[in-house]
Amino acid sequence: MGAADESGAAEAVRHIFDSIAPRYDLLNHLLSANIDRLWRRRAARHFRAVLARPEASILDLCCGTGDLTLALLRRRSRGSQPILAADFSRAMLARGANKFGEHARKPGTPYAVPIEADALQLPIADGALDLIATAFGFRNLANYQAGLEEFFRALKPGGQLGILEFGEPGGLVGKAYAVYFHRVLPAIGRAICGQDVPYAYLPRSVGKFPQPGQLLAMMQAAGFANCAWRPYTFGIAGLYTAERPR
Repeated sequence: MGAADESGAAEAVRHIFDSIAPRYDLLNHLLSANIDRLWRRRAARHFRAVLARPEASILDLCCGTGDLTLALLRRRSRGSQPILAADFSRAMLARGANKFGEHARKPGTPYAVPIEADALQLPIADGALDLIATAFGFRNLANYQAGLEEFFRALKPGGQLGILEFGEPGGLVGKAYAVYFHRVLPAIGRAICGQDVPYAYLPRSVGKFPQPGQLLAMMQAAGFANCAWRPYTFGIAGLYTAERPR
């Protein structure tokens, strides 16, 4: 909002998430009535086959405070390669790193390595990853098409992509949700967080996000195959999946 270019937009988003990091988990779970945990577990379950392979290279992108990373780790076997957990908000990533440390206390437990990185310029070699997963972070990229092309570059042939994101459901559910999302949620976020911008940004960013058909077309334009969208909870959220052709 108010950014002059992609660089300015990215910096504004970084500032928003750095500022709300201390209360991010509380607000996430409170405002979604803990359904966000279910969505992440369901997304991780979709990729259970690749997660079960100990040698698979996996990246949780825009990992935030690491809740999706933990859902992915719970489906990894002992001795598996660590999951890479990347975010460009240092404050969010620091909180995720604390969770990863708690999770990996027992020897041999699958663990995660936090990396401070920009999703549009990943420090990952071409064709290195078996899975890129992201939850509620893709929407914040300054350039969606460039992001998809970067993901395509970093995935191996046959590698999979999963994007869990908010949506805007239709019908009566959609109308009721719109009232909550645009009026109630920002008010609660402001009361707890003490700031106007972060929880005014959320509904605006969802409103500007491509519709499922549009994003699927963008994924195909980036070179992905088998592109699909699975709605969760009446379409309030949904999982986009695709793979890099072999």
